[in-house]
Amino acid sequence: MSTVLRYPSPAIVLHWLVALLIFVAFPLGVYMHELPVSPDKLKLYSYHKWIGITILMLAAARVMWRTTYTPPVLPDSMAQWQHRVTHIVHGLLYVLMIAIPLSGWLMSSAKGFQTVWFGVLPLPDLVGKDKALGDLLAGVHEALNFSLLVLVILHVAAALKHHFIERRPFLHRMAWDRKVRT
Repeated sequence: MSTVLRYPSPAIVLHWLVALLIFVAFPLGVYMHELPVSPDKLKLYSYHKWIGITILMLAAARVMWRTTYTPPVLPDSMAQWQHRVTHIVHGLLYVLMIAIPLSGWLMSSAKGFQTVWFGVLPLPDLVGKDKALGDLLAGVHEALNFSLLVLVILHVAAALKHHFIERRPFLHRMAWDRKVRT
């Protein structure tokens, strides 16, 4: 049995923390969108924004980490097209983890609602109040989120396929185990 190359702990922590926040933010966004205007809806919007800004910061940290660290290599036994698709999907995931919170922040700014991180740190408006721009950005934000949903499903499905069907230890690469074996 050979030892599997795994990601280092900082990458694992960032991966799972961002994944958890996305799994909270997405359904919260879908749920709160259709609620009638009320103090509860405004509170949920605040929570959603807090999570989004946190994802933005953690994603920026992941991108910085990724520029200084080369991830474990993919197995040579994988087809070259799978290598390319893996790199494309990961690249798009990173782009969306930055673009989605930014589009939400821009949308809030354009709609005239300042983003206040955790209710204590007011963030600057990125654009002036503009209803038409706010509506456009709302559509962009929604489209980006559903694109992320599709990519996350592909990402998880591919990891499960490689791990359970092809018996490649892909899940172990992002596991907390210190000694992972193939």
